[in-house]
Amino acid sequence: MEKKIVAQKITPNLWFDKNAEQAVKFYTSVFKNSKIGRTSYYGSEGREVHGMPEGTVLTQEFELDGQSFLALNGGPHFKFNEAVSFIVYCDTQEEIDYYWEKLSEGGDEKAKICGWLKDQFGLSWQVVPRILADLLGGDAQTSGKVMAAVMQMKKLDIKTLQEAAGK
Repeated sequence: MEKKIVAQKITPNLWFDKNAEQAVKFYTSVFKNSKIGRTSYYGSEGREVHGMPEGTVLTQEFELDGQSFLALNGGPHFKFNEAVSFIVYCDTQEEIDYYWEKLSEGGDEKAKICGWLKDQFGLSWQVVPRILADLLGGDAQTSGKVMAAVMQMKKLDIKTLQEAAGK
């Protein structure tokens, strides 16, 4: 029996171009404390609209570190863009390095800037140290120095950010 993932009140629904299962397997391999839930399949109903063969995966529930998601095999009609991204807050540089390496594998190299990256499925992620908000929340001069440091980086470096803040 498939695991039922109890969805929170608001659950991100991610539209994939016929590779939702591959994406779910990838994301659940990257994030610890993750699981794959129920899968639904296209039937013959509505085929004139969706165009998917009967028996193809329609949706798959999954959870990443306690956050519920739904993956939809919707076809090539819509693509991800940078207007929506997921933030991964990290406590250590080792954690930043891990998520940066794993999520950017096979992704768009040109999209790596200021802690942002685009993964192999076109989804944007921000891999940031949890302390960044505190470093940016100081006085205007310190905040400016920290932001200037961020703007020079692809993958964020905690030590460099702390030095920019004078810590």
